[in-house]
Amino acid sequence: MAARAEEPINEQAVANIYGSMRAEINQIYSKITELEMEVSEHSLVVNAIQPLDPSRRCYRMIGGVLVDRTIKEVLPAVQRNKEGIEEVIARLNEALEKKKKEISDFETKYKIRMRKPDAEVKEESGRKEGSAQGVLVGPAGSNE
Repeated sequence: MAARAEEPINEQAVANIYGSMRAEINQIYSKITELEMEVSEHSLVVNAIQPLDPSRRCYRMIGGVLVDRTIKEVLPAVQRNKEGIEEVIARLNEALEKKKKEISDFETKYKIRMRKPDAEVKEESGRKEGSAQGVLVGPAGSNE
């Protein structure tokens, strides 16, 4: 972060900073996705055990150890964990928006435009040509 406070010396330094900023955004995206999966798992557990008898036995994994509890003890803990994860997701979304604005300002300041790699450009032109190509078929009633 200290490197961003100073003005980058050359294009390579700007590109390195820009690349690290993009990597940070990708890390935030992947962490949000991972936590959203955990929230959905917590929701499945809550929906599965909520209608059951509160005195029924329930097993919970705590730090790699399977612990015998009752649903009455486990349900509030799972709900609290789910709410905590949702709060973390909200904070990560805020951080993501800040990073997006920061990278947008950086792009504007250094006039950065994303170029498509040559492979993508060739694929797109190939698709346009390929969509016009087809199989030639003779008239339906012709006998040879």
